[in-house]
Amino acid sequence: MRSSGSGIRIGRLFGINISIDWSWLFIFFLVTWNLATVFTDLQRAWSPAQRWAVAAIAAILFFSSVLLHELAHSLVARSRGIPVRNITLFLFGGVSNIQRDPDSPKDEFLMAVVGPLTSLVLGAVLVLVAGVGTAGGLLGDPGQVVGRLDAVTTLVLWLGSINIILGIFNLIPGFPLDGGRVLRSILWAATGSLKRATRWAAAVGQAIAWLMILAGISMVFGVQIPFFGTGLVGGIWLAFIGWFLNSASSQSYRQVVINDILEGVTVSQMMRTDPPTVTDDISISSLVQDHIMRADDRAFPVMVGGRLSGIITVDDLRKLTRDQWETTRVRQLMTPADKLLTVTPDDDAAGALNTLAQKDIRQLPVVRDGQLVGLLRRRDILRWLQLHSELAAG
Repeated sequence: MRSSGSGIRIGRLFGINISIDWSWLFIFFLVTWNLATVFTDLQRAWSPAQRWAVAAIAAILFFSSVLLHELAHSLVARSRGIPVRNITLFLFGGVSNIQRDPDSPKDEFLMAVVGPLTSLVLGAVLVLVAGVGTAGGLLGDPGQVVGRLDAVTTLVLWLGSINIILGIFNLIPGFPLDGGRVLRSILWAATGSLKRATRWAAAVGQAIAWLMILAGISMVFGVQIPFFGTGLVGGIWLAFIGWFLNSASSQSYRQVVINDILEGVTVSQMMRTDPPTVTDDISISSLVQDHIMRADDRAFPVMVGGRLSGIITVDDLRKLTRDQWETTRVRQLMTPADKLLTVTPDDDAAGALNTLAQKDIRQLPVVRDGQLVGLLRRRDILRWLQLHSELAAG
């Protein structure tokens, strides 16, 4: 799966930052707890400490295989000239923060299919290793077979099986799952339109998502669903996955529409060329009374000697108490120029919007040859999108 995201950085592989989201801690505990419960039923000869230890190791190795799955996506993307910001492990597995859509259906297909193939090949190898380790004794009643395995073989067998399931699940044609992206690549090649292919793939993804939601609700009320079974916990979890898939599918299509509207649009076409500026020596009280209260601007470039020294925003004021406004100068509170993200007038507007969204900021100074030439605000881009969406609808 591919998306954008951020988290707690834990390392770096092949030049790609690896992060975990806080939600990963919840799913890690849930997987560990579930496996420890399963081992209690199947491995009665194991001590409680052994069951929990094997369960925790299995959970760590499972998420390591998820990381390998996402790394395969990312490495293929980079080989096709598409930058990758990071990989984040979170509640539903992992996401590769690939910076833009591929340039061709072939690139899309290769990037999408390599993840599930990695999981399937890894799973098959591990199951084969487990079978060899038991002299081929994996046939027969599953409960009895697993019950007589040692800890290492149990671990290898479970990890192999779960990777095969992971690979198969990701091949479901529910955009933006990998299978949905494979479907989009085929539709893209057939229609020649990324936007139309995404709309159709997203529609299929939403249909599958609603089937998951309905199946999950049915399981809650005792209906036996093939492969998924029945029960409250399983039903809620399946419905939750369906809801997430539906939301992700809609969001992915909206992103393609936005990129389509902004195609060929530069920052200079929507930036504010005369943003109000302030000097670094005025007090915060003066900033509020003479600037913020007299206009609807929320950000002010700070100029010293005709050059950009930093930027100060309304959000920065939350760092102070009201009685500190008079004694605090702008220079003490502003974000200095060397820590600012900037764009040039000729930069792509879609890329600037992605930067604003990923960094969760409201504006970007527009700089040319070290000189401030404008300010690009998120609301300016949103106003442009709204106008052109209304024109297209009309």
